[in-house]
Amino acid sequence: MSRLRYPLQRWQGNRISVPSFNWRRGISAAALALLLAGSGGLSGCSRDADTAAKASRSPSAAPVASAPAASQAPAATPVPSAAATHQQPSTAYYEIFVRSFSDSNGDGIGDLNGVTAKLDYLKDLGIGGIWLMPILKSPSYHGYDTSDYYAINPDYGTLEDLNRLTEEAHKRGIQVIMDFAANHTSTANPWFVDSAKGKESKYRSWYQWAEDEGVQPVGTSAASSGNPWHEKNGSHYLGIFSDTMPDLNLDNPEVRAELIKAGQFWLKQGLDGLRLDAAKHIYEDFGDQKGKPEIYAKNAEWWQAFRAGLNEVNPNAYLVGEVWDSAAASGPLLNKALNGTFNFDLAKLLLASARSESASDIAGRLDTVYTYFDKTSQGTFIDAPFLTNHDQNRVMSEVQNNLDHAKMAAGLLLTLPGNPFLYYGEEIGMRGAKPDEQIREPMLWNAGGKPGKGQTAWEPIRANADNPPSVEEQLADSGSLLNRYKTLLKWRSEEPALKNGGIAGLDTGVEAVAGFYRTTPQEKVLVLHNLSGKAQSVSLQQLEFTPAGVEFATSGETKLEKEAIQLPPYTSVVLK
Repeated sequence: MSRLRYPLQRWQGNRISVPSFNWRRGISAAALALLLAGSGGLSGCSRDADTAAKASRSPSAAPVASAPAASQAPAATPVPSAAATHQQPSTAYYEIFVRSFSDSNGDGIGDLNGVTAKLDYLKDLGIGGIWLMPILKSPSYHGYDTSDYYAINPDYGTLEDLNRLTEEAHKRGIQVIMDFAANHTSTANPWFVDSAKGKESKYRSWYQWAEDEGVQPVGTSAASSGNPWHEKNGSHYLGIFSDTMPDLNLDNPEVRAELIKAGQFWLKQGLDGLRLDAAKHIYEDFGDQKGKPEIYAKNAEWWQAFRAGLNEVNPNAYLVGEVWDSAAASGPLLNKALNGTFNFDLAKLLLASARSESASDIAGRLDTVYTYFDKTSQGTFIDAPFLTNHDQNRVMSEVQNNLDHAKMAAGLLLTLPGNPFLYYGEEIGMRGAKPDEQIREPMLWNAGGKPGKGQTAWEPIRANADNPPSVEEQLADSGSLLNRYKTLLKWRSEEPALKNGGIAGLDTGVEAVAGFYRTTPQEKVLVLHNLSGKAQSVSLQQLEFTPAGVEFATSGETKLEKEAIQLPPYTSVVLK
């Protein structure tokens, strides 16, 4: 079914302020085929197993700024251009499910004032931006079905509380973005309530009704395996995620204008950007539309129009999209629209490498994708790498509770280009596997999982009931996962090549050692990760330059010798 009934609008407005690479490179047919292959995973937002209500997947970042000047590398070090290595400015972001994070008023439900109370913790951790999962008014616990685009969920507080949070975050150099679902609303939204009354309704055409469009209410949803049509008052409306989430009709100019107005409203409140839920599903509704270039183009046209509208308020607003699909689906959205999309394929690769203790050609795979993204975005994209998010089993569960593997997964993530995203509780090794409530359990602040200041209680602790991890205990333990995250984020903030550099490949010659170069126009640093429980040696003959010394290492036993680098078990190291 074609939904494009109105003329396409061309994007206009100011370009995003990012470093200009002035670089173009064609992408080969083979490379494009690889991108099209992608992850093959379920795209869009997930459905709750018990409630069949939507719960979106992924994670955001700060306004894009030019990369700071980097220190000079030794003259003998060959340094490729920024463009050739996909240089990207970056900020580390932290995804927060407000309901679970921190409770300020003792009602057991996390709230915006609770987030404000934990800003110093996040600053100390090394976070430069936070992504608030849905905070708008909604009838569900997760909030991905919006009933009012201009109102804060009363469980979380007030607009004044949000304003206070953004002000305090900005004082600490922390940017704030929030989830925004443009693909669909809640059935409780007054627009849908009116639309369902009949064909004469003012808002009838704001949604898609099979009978009005002369189509049969049958098909397979592009976001699930079910029929996306649902009956209401004798007619059938489109809702590709669930019957509680009716899809908006983005061909209707009034709908477009209203969503842009809502986005502008929240930027005017001081937010620094938006995480765009189900970004690829604006036009990808049915299974037979998956992978179609014309669908990619229609999605891109909408997000270009959305970006143009937001530029009127803040041309530097950060927009990051959830595209649970191959890079081929993300690429068109980076053209004068989104700053970046979450890298689901990379997340799987990082976790697999940490679990198996076997290195992968991370840089080589990224080069293929980044070459494509550089072309589609005219060199302005910023990748959004992560390990897992609110729709996936938690990292510690994915690595079968192996602390060393969790540390190495963190090491890989936090030494790569782009804006890395951490899911709350990931830094202390919280466990969790589907159903969704158990991957969104309350953040554990207090030793032993005990009640106390800030602790939420909206959901019982199940996945973390036995030997619960906590911030209190891990802050006092120098060898904890939390302190490993702090160390890695500190490296990232201090070394320009880690924070804002590109990436170039390296074959270490050792199966258990992952390696790559991080580069800026001024310098090149070497990153090595011994993923195994055995000491490893990397020959200097494998390198493009001879390091002058070890800049950072997670183990004091790391040694740079005349002919090799000696790496203790489960060690991350940066040399320059």
